[in-house]
Amino acid sequence: MNTIDRERLTLKEVVAMGVGGMIGGGIFSVLGLAIAQAGHAAPLAFALGGCVALITGMAYGRLGLKYRSDGGSFTYLEKAFRHPNIAGIGGWLLLAGYIGTLSLYAYTFGAYGAAMLNPRDQANPAMHHLLESLILLTFLGINLYGVKASGTTELLIVTVKVLILLLFAIIGLFFIRADHLLPVFNQGQLGVLMGAALIFVAYEGFELIPNAVNEMEDPGRNLTRGIFWSIGITITVYVLVSLVAVGNLTPDEIHRYGEYALAVAAKPFLGQAGFLLIGLAALFSTASAINATLFGTARLGKVMAEERELPAAFAFVRRSKDIPWFSLIVITGITLAFVNLGNLTVIAAFSSSTFLLIFLAINLSAWRLRRQIGLPPAWPLIGMLFSLAAWLTLLVYLWQTRRDGLYWIGGGYGAVILAELLFSRRRLGTLQPGSRRPH
Repeated sequence: MNTIDRERLTLKEVVAMGVGGMIGGGIFSVLGLAIAQAGHAAPLAFALGGCVALITGMAYGRLGLKYRSDGGSFTYLEKAFRHPNIAGIGGWLLLAGYIGTLSLYAYTFGAYGAAMLNPRDQANPAMHHLLESLILLTFLGINLYGVKASGTTELLIVTVKVLILLLFAIIGLFFIRADHLLPVFNQGQLGVLMGAALIFVAYEGFELIPNAVNEMEDPGRNLTRGIFWSIGITITVYVLVSLVAVGNLTPDEIHRYGEYALAVAAKPFLGQAGFLLIGLAALFSTASAINATLFGTARLGKVMAEERELPAAFAFVRRSKDIPWFSLIVITGITLAFVNLGNLTVIAAFSSSTFLLIFLAINLSAWRLRRQIGLPPAWPLIGMLFSLAAWLTLLVYLWQTRRDGLYWIGGGYGAVILAELLFSRRRLGTLQPGSRRPH
């Protein structure tokens, strides 16, 4: 028993898992998008997105303790809705969301890598595409080989990453220019809502914590605490970092360097060394996030295939190491296509939209199961309203500014629903209430 206890995740490692999942690439890439929409109020946009995550975190904590399943969101949907296709579509949507975040991380890696290799600040699209593709293929090879990261390693990676960002924020606070921050709502109040909706993907990641409920110490105490601590730390980092970025960059600089604005924001007070430090942190963060997300997403595909929610091929594994090789290859292939065909706004919008819908569905699940999980109904209702409002705001923004983003989202969701109905081994309506597959 002592050996097993020593191998369980401590609260610090649980928090590291959540923070690592959230500060994996989002802040490095979507900061420019947030500032472009919210202007001086970008820190408020990040805080607002964090509030939605906190409220939803309550639902995830209660659901995770009740059902204690590695399936996470997929399992909660199964428990909340009797019709099997709802959980199936939710699972496919979750896969699509993770592919979107993989694309965002790879895109960010390529943007920062190309910028660091090109000191003349001249865009090099070919280098960008090469690097974003290379990093995905690299971690595909690593995952096929079977390399895993332990909780201790993740704790170390996250600590270094957060310390670099906090160092940037604390030093940068002394160099903020007041005229860059006032008036606060220079882009209007609606810009804050649009900014929060567009960058919501930056808070994706904490929902992975309940998936590890069976591997953590004292989950009854540490699961919910881990979720809230990780979101709280992430909100603090995001607000401080965005405040420093807004206070040190002009609108023209933000527009010009949007994809790697955070590294440029370090130049006024840390010089080229600051640019390189933030650039290295971005490369380090996105690389580790790609590895962890690809690892988890491939195994989600394997579990869904075993549950007959995906084609059976997704459950193919290497016998010697239990590696879901088919799932890894397909997910990486789709990500490669998305990241090379889409742009930053489209990728961020697709990912944010997907996770807002997932969080809306999880809050609805928590409300339907409120008696079983002991959750006051007001919390999931508020979570549903916030998620729905942010999602609708995002659609309005895309309709007004980037309709190609709407086409990507509509096409992606249409494909998800069609794929679930075509590839599922079930038939609509064949399972009656009470006759669901055992789990």
